[in-house]
Amino acid sequence: MAERVQQPPAKRLCCRPGYGTACRQGQRPGGTVCGGGASGASGSGQGGPSRTHSPESLLDIAARRVAEKWPFQRVEERFERIPEPVQRRIVYWSFPRSEREICMYSSFNTGAEESAATAAEGSDETRLPFRRGIALLESGCVDNVLQVGFHLSGTVTEPATPSEPEVVCSVAISFDRCKITSVTCGCGNKDIFYCAHVVALSLYRVRRPEQVKLHLPISETLFQMNRDQLQKFVQYLITVHHTEVLPTAQKLADEILSQNSEINQVHGAPDPTAGASVDDENCWHLDEEQVQEQVKLFLSQGGYHGSGKQLNLLFSKVREMLKMRDSNGARMLTLITEQFMADPRLALWRQQGTTMTDKYRQLWDELGALWMCIVLNPHCKAEQKAAWLRQLKKWNGVDVCPWEDGNHGNELPNLTNALPQGAHGNQDSGTRPHRTVFTRAIEACDLHWQDSHLQHIISDDLYTNYCYHDNTENSLFDSRGWPLWHEHVPTACARVDALRSHGYPREALRLAIAIVNTLRRQQQKQLELFRNHKKDLLHKGMTSITNLEGWVGHPLDPIGTLFSTLMETGRSDEESSQGGFLDFSGMMSSSKHADLHLFPSARRFLEEGESYLALAVETALMGLGQQRIMPDGLYAQEKVCRNEEHLIAKLQEVELDDSLIKIFRKQAVFLLEGGPYSGLGEIIYRESVPMHTFAKYLFTSLLPHDAELAYKIALRAMRLPVLESTAPSGDMSRPHHIVSVVPNRYPRWFTLSHIESQQCELASTMLTAAKGDARKLETVLESIQKNIHSSSHIFKLAQDAFKIATLMDSLPDITLLKVSLELGLQVMRMTLSTLNWRRREMVRWLVTCATEVGVYALDSIMQSWFTLFTPTEATSIVATTVMSNSTIVRLHLDCHQQENLANSARTLALQCAMKDPQNCALSALTLCEKDHIAFETAYQIVLDAATTGMSYTQLFTIARYMEHRGYPMRAYKLATLAMAHLNLSYNQDTHPAINDVLWACALSHSLGKNELAAIIPLVVKSVKCATVLSDILRRCTLTTPGMVALHSRRNSGKLMSLDKAPLRQLLDATIGAYINTTHSRLTHISPRHYSEFIEFLSKARETFLMAHDGHIQFTQFIDNLKQIYKGKKKLMMLVRERFG
Repeated sequence: MAERVQQPPAKRLCCRPGYGTACRQGQRPGGTVCGGGASGASGSGQGGPSRTHSPESLLDIAARRVAEKWPFQRVEERFERIPEPVQRRIVYWSFPRSEREICMYSSFNTGAEESAATAAEGSDETRLPFRRGIALLESGCVDNVLQVGFHLSGTVTEPATPSEPEVVCSVAISFDRCKITSVTCGCGNKDIFYCAHVVALSLYRVRRPEQVKLHLPISETLFQMNRDQLQKFVQYLITVHHTEVLPTAQKLADEILSQNSEINQVHGAPDPTAGASVDDENCWHLDEEQVQEQVKLFLSQGGYHGSGKQLNLLFSKVREMLKMRDSNGARMLTLITEQFMADPRLALWRQQGTTMTDKYRQLWDELGALWMCIVLNPHCKAEQKAAWLRQLKKWNGVDVCPWEDGNHGNELPNLTNALPQGAHGNQDSGTRPHRTVFTRAIEACDLHWQDSHLQHIISDDLYTNYCYHDNTENSLFDSRGWPLWHEHVPTACARVDALRSHGYPREALRLAIAIVNTLRRQQQKQLELFRNHKKDLLHKGMTSITNLEGWVGHPLDPIGTLFSTLMETGRSDEESSQGGFLDFSGMMSSSKHADLHLFPSARRFLEEGESYLALAVETALMGLGQQRIMPDGLYAQEKVCRNEEHLIAKLQEVELDDSLIKIFRKQAVFLLEGGPYSGLGEIIYRESVPMHTFAKYLFTSLLPHDAELAYKIALRAMRLPVLESTAPSGDMSRPHHIVSVVPNRYPRWFTLSHIESQQCELASTMLTAAKGDARKLETVLESIQKNIHSSSHIFKLAQDAFKIATLMDSLPDITLLKVSLELGLQVMRMTLSTLNWRRREMVRWLVTCATEVGVYALDSIMQSWFTLFTPTEATSIVATTVMSNSTIVRLHLDCHQQENLANSARTLALQCAMKDPQNCALSALTLCEKDHIAFETAYQIVLDAATTGMSYTQLFTIARYMEHRGYPMRAYKLATLAMAHLNLSYNQDTHPAINDVLWACALSHSLGKNELAAIIPLVVKSVKCATVLSDILRRCTLTTPGMVALHSRRNSGKLMSLDKAPLRQLLDATIGAYINTTHSRLTHISPRHYSEFIEFLSKARETFLMAHDGHIQFTQFIDNLKQIYKGKKKLMMLVRERFG
C-alpha cells in the first residue's frame, strides 16, 4: 500500500462569502457562490492531442495571462464574482506548460547538454530522475491523477525488479503561476532534485492535460454544501481514514467549540488547494535543506569520489537557473556559499599556513564569478542588490575567507582599479584590505546600467552615429560610426557574462561586439603610437608595462567570456540553416528560445564578410598576445598557464579557412610591431608573461600558409628575459634582481619549470618544421643557444633533433644531425663543471650522435675533449666507445681511417692520464696496448704519479693488470710502490687490501728470493695485523722462491730458513704483532669475548712455535699475561686451563 504523505501547509486562508470586503488579510472577499457547469479541462495545453489550428478563445488567452502573472488571491480580491468556467480555466493554465524547468529541477543538465555530459557514463543517463520519470510515464505507471484547484495528486508505480518488489508511491504537487511550489512523494527521496515519481506525474499533467480530472479548490466545493452535506462529508472522511485523522479531527473539533481558541480568532480556514496569497514569493520548489546537506557532504569528501565534479555540476545548475531568470539561482548559490564558508578546512589551512588544493581553489573562483554575475543582473531590484551586498560583506569579513590570489602570505595591491564607479579604487596600498574571492562582486554592486550610451548599445541594433568625428582616445563611436564601449576591460566583459547568464544573449552579443571593436581600435592606435616613438624606445633598450593585470588568467576571464559569447552565436549561425531546435517533448521551441541563437541584425557592426566566429578568433588572439606582467603567487601563475592552454585548446577546435588565416596574418603583424602593448613586441619588460605556448599555436597555424611569418613569430617568442643575467635599465615598478641562472632560478616565478618546458616545446616544433632547410635550422639553432638556459631542455632538444634527423623511413638529414651535435656539445660545456645525474647518459648519447655525423665529428670531440668531458669520461666512455668494433663497423672505416681514429684516442688517453692519473691511468694503458710507444708513455705516467697522487688501491689494480698482460716485473714494481702507501693496523683483519698484500707477496715469492727479500721489509712496515702477517709467513715457508706460486703444492726445492733473512724479520714482526694485539685486546675485553680471545692465543702459539726458541718465548709471554692481568681472574683461569 502506498505510503500516506502529509500535505504541505496551506499558504492562505479561505472563508464563506458574506463577510464583506473589510475582512483582514487571509479572508475571502465577498461574492456569491459560483454556479453552473464548468467547461471541460480539455483543450489548449501544450502537447495535448486536441490542439488545432483554430484561434484560441478570448477566455483562454486572458486566463493564461492571469494564471502566469497573478496570485489567485489577487484575482479573488479584484472581482466580487468569478464565474466557475473562468476559475476552471485559470486553475487549468496555472500548471507549468514547459518541460524545460521540470527537467532543470530533476537533473544536472538539460537537453543536449545532459546527453553529452552523461554519454561517457553509459547506462547512467537512464537513471537520471528526469529520464526515469519519462520512462515511468511512457510505460503507463501513472494513475489516479487528480487536480483539485492548485494541487495535483496521483500514484506512480515502480515496477518490480529481480531484487525489489513493486512499489506504489503517492505524489502530491502544489503549483502557482506556472511554477511547482512544493512536492511530496512517498518514496522518501532525499536529494536536491525532484524524484522520478514527481517528474512522471508532472509530465503527465503537461502532456495529457485532457486526461486529468480537474476540480476547483476544495474550499469552493465546501461553500456549495449545506450543513447536512458538510457533516456527512466530514464524517465520511473520518470514517475512511479514522486511524490516521481521528485524533486530529477531535482536536480541531474541541478548538472550534471553544469560544476563545486561537482557531476562532481568524475568519476562514486553510485550503491547500486554493493557490497562492498576494504575499507569497513565486518560485519553483527547492529543497534548501538538501542543498545544504549535499554541498556539505561533497566538501567533506575533500575532492575524492568525484565530489569536485558534483560541485561543478551544482554551479552549472546555478548558471542554468540564472539563464532561465529563475530566482532560485541566487537562493541556491547563497546556500552553497554558506556551506563553503563553514568548511572546517579553511581554518585549518589558515592556521597551518598551507594552501588549499588547486581543484578546491577553482571551485572558490567559480563561486566568486557567479556572485559577480548575480549582482550585475541588469534587472535586479535595488533592495535585492542591497541584501546581497550585506551578505557578501558579511562573508568577506570572515577571517578564513579565501583571498583572490590564493596566497595567504602575500600582501597584494589592487592592480585593477577595476571599477571606476566603485568605492575601493584609490585606497592606499598599505591600508587596503586583502582582496577576497568576494571583493569583485562587492565592488560590482556599485556598478549600474543607467548609462544612456550603454543602454543604446545593448538594446539597439541600429545604434550608429556616422556624423561623429571625435577621434579621441575615449570616443563613443569609431570612424565608421560604430559604437564603442570604454571601460576597464574585465569589468566590461563581466557585464557581458552577466547578460548571458541572465538570459539576455542578444544584449550580451551587442555589448561584446562593441567591446571587441573598441579593443581593435585601441590596438591600431597603440601601434601608431609605438611607431612614432619607436626610435627612442629602441635606443633606450627598455619598455614599460602598460597592462599590470593580464586578461588571460584574470579572475573574471574577460577574453574567455568574449570568445564564448561570440562562438556560441557563430555556431548558431551555422546550425540555424539546418532547421529549428527541439525541446524535450519533441515540439519546436518557442520563438523566445529561437531568439537565443540567431541575431542577423547584430552583423551590422562586423567587417564586410566577417563572421562571429572570425571575431571570436581575433579576440582570443588579441588577448593571448597582450603583454602582461607575471602575477604574484603560485596559484595566480598557474592560473595564467591554465587559462592560456584552455583558450588555445578552444581555438584548436576551430577549422581554419582563408578568412581566418587572413586574421591570423593581420594579428601576427600587429603583435610583432606592437611595441610595449604586445607580448611579441621587439623589446619587452623583463617580468612579462612569456609567449611560448601561444607562439607555438600561431607557428603551427601559420606555417602551411606563411612560413616566414610563422618563423618570425616563433623566433621572437623564444626569449625568456627573466633568466638573463642583467636587467634592462629604466624606471620599472618592480625592483630588479641580478639572476644567477643556475642556483637562483628567480624564486618569484613558481611556474618557471613549466615555462621553460613550453619554451623547449616551441623550439622542438621549429626544429621539426625546419628539417631539410639549412638556413632555417641555423637560425633556430642560434635562437636555442641564445635563449634556452636549462641544460636538460637543450639535451632534450638535441635528442629530438637526432630522432627527427634519423627517422627510419628516410635518409639521415645531415644538417639536422649537425644541429643535434651542436646542441649536445653545448650541453657538455654547460654541465662540465656542475653536478648532473644524467651526465653519463649525456656523454654516451653525444658519442652516438657524433658517430652518426661521421668520423670527423668523433675526431673533433676527441681533439677538444678537455672543453667537453672530464678525463674519466673521455677515457672510460668516449675513447673506449670510439675504439670499439661496433663503431668501426657502423662507420665502415678502412685501415687508414681506423689507425687515425685510434691515434686520436690514444693521444686523448695519454692527455687524460697526465691530467688525472688516479682515474685514467688504467684506461690509458688499456687503450695504448697496441702501440708500444704510447703504452710505455702511459706506464711512465703511472710510475711518475705513483709516489705522489695515486692510492694503493689504484696501484694494486694497475699492477694486477700488468701481471695479466705479461709484465710481472712491472707488476712487482707497482706492487712495491703500492705497499709504501698502505697501512694495516692490528685490528683490520678484514680490510679489503689484504688480498692485494697476499697477491703482492705471492708475486714476489714467484719471482725469486731477491724480490721476496725486498718486499718483506715493506710488508713489515705497512702491516701490523698479526693474522695477516702469520698468513704471509705460512705461505712463504711452503714453497721455494722463484719456482712456483705460493698456493701450489710443496715442491722438492730448498725451502727458506726462518732463522735467516728475510723470513726471520717477518717471523719476529709476526710474533711482535701478536704480543701487541694481545695487550690491545685485553684493555677493553668483555666476558663474552673470552672464548674468542683464547682461540686467538692458540693461533699466536702456532706462530711462536715456528721460532727455534718459540716454546720458551710463548711460556714467558703467558706468564707475563698472568702477572699483568691477574685482576681478570676468570680469563686467567681459562688461560691456565688451555696453556698451563
